[in-house]
Amino acid sequence: MKVEHYSFGKIIIDGKTYTSDVIIYPERVDSSWWREKGHYLQIIDLSDAVNAGPEILIIGTGYFGKMTVPKETLSHLESKGIEVHVEHTKKAVELFNTFQNDKGVIAALHLTC
Repeated sequence: MKVEHYSFGKIIIDGKTYTSDVIIYPERVDSSWWREKGHYLQIIDLSDAVNAGPEILIIGTGYFGKMTVPKETLSHLESKGIEVHVEHTKKAVELFNTFQNDKGVIAALHLTC
């Protein structure tokens, strides 16, 4: 999977355009990702991604970085042995693309604010 383009509210992954938040798995894209508390990322919001067993999880907090990732969410992910990177979505996309051939990488990306 490769992210070919990202701008506010829009991402192109392997030639397909998405306009809602996504989780990019090694073999598929989940474009139905939403968070129970919107801009506050909880452990439950990442349960499918965690269950997929990634070595690395890249979290994109939005174009302006408005999505909050609380310490308890980070601690939970790290306790599962997951290396976590939290960045504004533009930077998260760049980081994801550096790992694109690594099967142990998942990206959860908030596309708007």
